[in-house]
Amino acid sequence: MSLHSFPGFSKDLFAFFEELVDNNNRDWFADNKERYLSKVVAPSMDFIRAMEKPLKKISPHFIAVPKRSGGSMMRIYRDTRFSKNKTPYKTNLGIHFRHEAGKDVHAPGFYFHIQPDQIMVGAGIWKPDSQALQQIRLMIDQYQARWKRMKSKKAMRDTFEWMGDSLVRPPRGYDREHPLLEDLKRKDFCVTAELKRKDLKSSKAIDVVSAHFKTAMPLVRFLCDALHQPS
Repeated sequence: MSLHSFPGFSKDLFAFFEELVDNNNRDWFADNKERYLSKVVAPSMDFIRAMEKPLKKISPHFIAVPKRSGGSMMRIYRDTRFSKNKTPYKTNLGIHFRHEAGKDVHAPGFYFHIQPDQIMVGAGIWKPDSQALQQIRLMIDQYQARWKRMKSKKAMRDTFEWMGDSLVRPPRGYDREHPLLEDLKRKDFCVTAELKRKDLKSSKAIDVVSAHFKTAMPLVRFLCDALHQPS
């Protein structure tokens, strides 16, 4: 396969996760490990490789790393230490194309997600630390016109929905009459868009996903500027 070609995700990937939902245990996963590697990991690596070129066209500062560990593909193993849900595996494929300056998922970037009942793309920053959160809020406050212009773009409004948690009260230092109070109260600055299976079953998957990322780039650029990162 050419480094930048991708034939699409097959029904085998969806079937694996559909069965994992009903068999989320270590014995079943061990019996199906080779299937996971061939039907999930291998096409995911091909997808990540194929995204390198279109991602560079959007911004040279976001990276596609085709590695199972420490790369763009997120681990399937769940961290159950502090969760009531003790099932050992995630029932979705997650791929995060993060900023070159970021160390983990809590950095500006683009996201791709497949699970049996949901396919989506996302962009922004999820659960930023307190310092980053303060910098983003300050940027929104100081550049209100730019923030409103980005949010009001027709392509942005028609394509994405905002998601994430928010504070109940105004963040410290901001008046409850602030014109952008609801945005300042956000704890996550992410947008998502739903895709259909048919969008992913051919080589057009790369075009569909990268087009969504390009539409979300003004938000990502705003966040990078807030965190003093190149975009």
